[in-house]
Amino acid sequence: MINDIKTNAQARMAKSIDALRHTLTSIRTGRASPALLDGIKVKAYGTDTPLNQVASISVSEGRSLVITLFDKNMIKEVEKAIYASDIGITPTTMGTVIRLNLPPLTEERRKELAKSVGKEGEESKVAIRNIRRDANQEVARLLKDKSISEDEDRRAQEEIQKLTDKAIKDVDDVVKLKEQELMAV
Repeated sequence: MINDIKTNAQARMAKSIDALRHTLTSIRTGRASPALLDGIKVKAYGTDTPLNQVASISVSEGRSLVITLFDKNMIKEVEKAIYASDIGITPTTMGTVIRLNLPPLTEERRKELAKSVGKEGEESKVAIRNIRRDANQEVARLLKDKSISEDEDRRAQEEIQKLTDKAIKDVDDVVKLKEQELMAV
């Protein structure tokens, strides 16, 4: 029972860290990345469709993205979606290809992005602490039902705390790495 609780908590903590990594890929650094366009939806064939399903996205020359559409009639819709997004880049259209040139980040903008990376990290830490709380409550419920002894309860809570400490250290490492990437000129 206790092992199931610990395994479940560990899996949920790992998912929180993966979600943080995924969220941080959409934060722009000095280099172009197709992940920057992950959140953009295009009106295609009557529904909102992710951009990567109506076009191929590639990196060109390190600081620009090239969007090659599968259907050339979608150009206006893709341009509208890019303008409506909050990435702050103006698209340049050349036939069936849309190019996004990423200007270099200013020092001020880098600091703003670093703050938002820190905020995302804090949200992940809160999620991990909530997972710890849930696991500890399950262990306490087992103690209350007299399924486990007080020693087992204390040992389980210590092990859950060790899992939590490791997960929070992992979050700190991910955040630190992203901040270093942001501040590199």
